[in-house]
Amino acid sequence: QVQLVESGGGLVQPGGSLRLSCTASGNILSFGAIEWYRQAPGKERELVARIPRSGSTNYADSVKGRFTISRDNAKNTVYLQMNSLKPEDTAVYYCKANAVKSSIPYVIWGQGTQVTVSS
Repeated sequence: QVQLVESGGGLVQPGGSLRLSCTASGNILSFGAIEWYRQAPGKERELVARIPRSGSTNYADSVKGRFTISRDNAKNTVYLQMNSLKPEDTAVYYCKANAVKSSIPYVIWGQGTQVTVSS
């Protein structure tokens, strides 16, 4: 079964940048859209950014203009470039792949990577 592994999280000061990676153990072209979510303590998991297999990307209003999602199909990796980070961006970030098998949709989640924005 294909797995997703996130990396790139850490501690950064406000205004700083991080780049998260989500690497699949298989061919990401076999998936539909791949998404980044985040979950802060005591809050629900929320969609941050979405990149389809082809077409336009989508972002949550709270990160538009600061975050960029991209993909490198040759490396089976989706990235989330995060700039101008704010303390409210602190959360565990997860990637999610949407897939279909035998006409049945399913999803795969990564294990998450912690992002902490603090001075």
